[in-house]
Amino acid sequence: MHRRFLIMGAPALLAACSSRWSTNFDTQLTPDVTRSWRLNTVQVTVPAELTVSEANRLAPNADIVWHGEPRGNRRKQVASIVEDGITSGASALQGSQDVTFAVTLQEFHAVTPAAVNTAPGAVHNIAFTIQGFDSETVAPVTEPEFIKADLPAFTGAAAVVAAQEGQTQKVRITNHLARVTQSWLGIGEDVRGDFSGFGR
Repeated sequence: MHRRFLIMGAPALLAACSSRWSTNFDTQLTPDVTRSWRLNTVQVTVPAELTVSEANRLAPNADIVWHGEPRGNRRKQVASIVEDGITSGASALQGSQDVTFAVTLQEFHAVTPAAVNTAPGAVHNIAFTIQGFDSETVAPVTEPEFIKADLPAFTGAAAVVAAQEGQTQKVRITNHLARVTQSWLGIGEDVRGDFSGFGR
């Protein structure tokens, strides 16, 4: 039977902007907790109130900005990227308890072509809340966790070289989300940290 999981007590959106960014979360789980889990599925919700912009300028004022794929349903596109990244990271869990991760997206503001071409630097701003549930009983196995997963973006010649090497925005963000997920689950290196740079 298909079950839908809702995150309990998701924190409010962070609206402040600054020149300092982070990959961060408050509580890192431990292998003692997570080694018994096995990934069942990842469910990503994109709230209707999140704004979307197709504007090709340096930093559109919107929650969802994504130009890394042909124009289409940006909500579905970014939800798929988040789902793929978290699934990739959590697939390393090899226990016996099936766990579903419910994710509520709060921001997915990737850089625009204008920023890639003209900005001296840029940042992909990504934020979401995640909570784990037992897939059978629907009992929560974690508290809701707010995760900031900002990632420095390539601009100028570096972006061209990266794309030629297959390191597109989509690939880099997906891989970054996988590493962040493993870090939160306590099964990968601790990737938390702050950095400075140009961004929204």
